Amino acid sequence: MSIKFIKKSIDQKTRSEDDEKVKKIVEETLKKIETHGDQHIRELSEKFDNYSPKSFKLTESEIEDLINEVSDEDKNDIRFAQKQVRTFAEAQLKTLSELEIETHPGVILGHKNIPVQAVGCYVPAGKFPMVASAHMSVVTASVAGVPRIVATTPPFKGKPNPAVVAAMKMGGAHEIYVLGGMQGVGAMAIGTETIKAVDMLVGPGNAYVAEAKRQLYGKVGIDLFAGPTETMVIADDTVDGEICATDLLGQAEHGYNSPAVMITNSKKLVDETLNQIDRLLEILPTRDTASISWRDYGEVILCDTYEEMLFKANEVASEHVQVMTDRDDWFLNNMTSYGALFLGPRTNVANGDKVIGTNHTLPTKKAGRYTGGLWVGKFIKTHTYQKITTDEAATKIGEYGSRLSHLEGFIGHAEQCNVRVRRYGGANIAYGKPASKLKN
Repeated sequence: MSIKFIKKSIDQKTRSEDDEKVKKIVEETLKKIETHGDQHIRELSEKFDNYSPKSFKLTESEIEDLINEVSDEDKNDIRFAQKQVRTFAEAQLKTLSELEIETHPGVILGHKNIPVQAVGCYVPAGKFPMVASAHMSVVTASVAGVPRIVATTPPFKGKPNPAVVAAMKMGGAHEIYVLGGMQGVGAMAIGTETIKAVDMLVGPGNAYVAEAKRQLYGKVGIDLFAGPTETMVIADDTVDGEICATDLLGQAEHGYNSPAVMITNSKKLVDETLNQIDRLLEILPTRDTASISWRDYGEVILCDTYEEMLFKANEVASEHVQVMTDRDDWFLNNMTSYGALFLGPRTNVANGDKVIGTNHTLPTKKAGRYTGGLWVGKFIKTHTYQKITTDEAATKIGEYGSRLSHLEGFIGHAEQCNVRVRRYGGANIAYGKPASKLKN
């Protein structure tokens, strides 16, 4: 096996040190939100966003005024994107069937699907107004039937971003707040005097938002543990350096710590791509961010074989994986660890981020090894139920339950079974003793 790093990112130790700094700040902040509620929320909003309105919750008239600021063309684009997301989410929802089965005469087992009752959707807008994030969280929660959808977003240039608010409202949000960062997710999860707590948090955000969600997990549910945007390009010589470089830098512009990885078996393509990255960083308007991200977190890995490329790709488990090879379906059939796949040169990660219809809230930091991304099923809880309808079934299940409880030393459990065997089976079982073996 020959896997060679042409370019490596900064070491894990440096990344971990940064994570620890964020962890401590978030921990202290959430404690203060829990103790001081609205007062600390306002202090944080003033400190980080220089924003302190009479109320952080937008009224219906304020929402309508903001929507009116959005051009008809932009609103039509939002509708198109939301239709894509909604159509796919509705199709996914149809795959979630309820179940009822009789496993033994008189023993009915089943499960039913119930939407989470209150969801908080965080939509970033501090550096870039992430209009598409409203589609991914709010629309999908709406399709799932969530009865209370709360959406919050930071102010953008000192005021609510009209396009983001429009997307939230058009997507189905019931309450809209203008709160960013830790204060936004903290207020929704913990609750304050004026904001009723939710049951679940979803949506992407910066390192502080991601860490806040991690620390709040347990108090509320979350969609997934997410870090900075990651992208991977798996390519061979069926494509050129320009398209590879464009796809790498297209995600590196998200932030200063957005990993971008290229895996290829073509040294020629490596050289072309690196040259194109240098060229594009001279003209890309977001180069101040993308260049640092590429410098510190960019990697280029050269392999001999497609099997080695697959091995390394599964090991990295990137959030976005762009596959442009002569065997894209082979990667689809064999990739096991990733957030989402984008197959072929006609497809790209920006499609998934903005409009194509699959959800762009995806696992990062190798979480693709054990979870997929946000989807309509994340908002659905599957609850089991059981029912015994005959005396004979109550007796038989009870006898087994009695003996199995005694096997583990749970006498109280056994008596729950025994009392049914006595009542419905007419058996004379001494208190605290296991039921006798079933008769033929």
